[in-house]
Amino acid sequence: MRYLHTMLRVRDLDAALDFFVHKLGLRELRRRDSEQGRFTLVFLAAENEDAQVELTHNWDQQDAYPTGRFFGHLAYEVDDIYAMCERLRAGGVVIHRPPRDGRMAFVKSPDGHSIELIQSGDALPPREPWASMPNTGEW
Repeated sequence: MRYLHTMLRVRDLDAALDFFVHKLGLRELRRRDSEQGRFTLVFLAAENEDAQVELTHNWDQQDAYPTGRFFGHLAYEVDDIYAMCERLRAGGVVIHRPPRDGRMAFVKSPDGHSIELIQSGDALPPREPWASMPNTGEW
């Protein structure tokens, strides 16, 4: 058995791709449009990784998908959690759980999917502004 992907429904494909590709840094592997089914599938992965995220965009979906914590989250290991969080924040992404401990942070995609960022290796020493930054909303 081999893990293939996690599927996330997204209402605005352009906004989702901006977040996952341009801000988070995943790369698009392939895309499939179905005129008959009226949907687009976009498969993404981190560099040198086999595990994928499948973004499913149903063309006629007007309302936001209901969100819930039952989904849990996607988790990505990063080389420098502070640099990643700063890059995301500069791109307009809210850091819901800042990396106060130099080890872990949470952000959300435009559709409300929780994304956990974990520092590769040992935690980095606590650093401002992150060390004193409070949580924002739910993550």
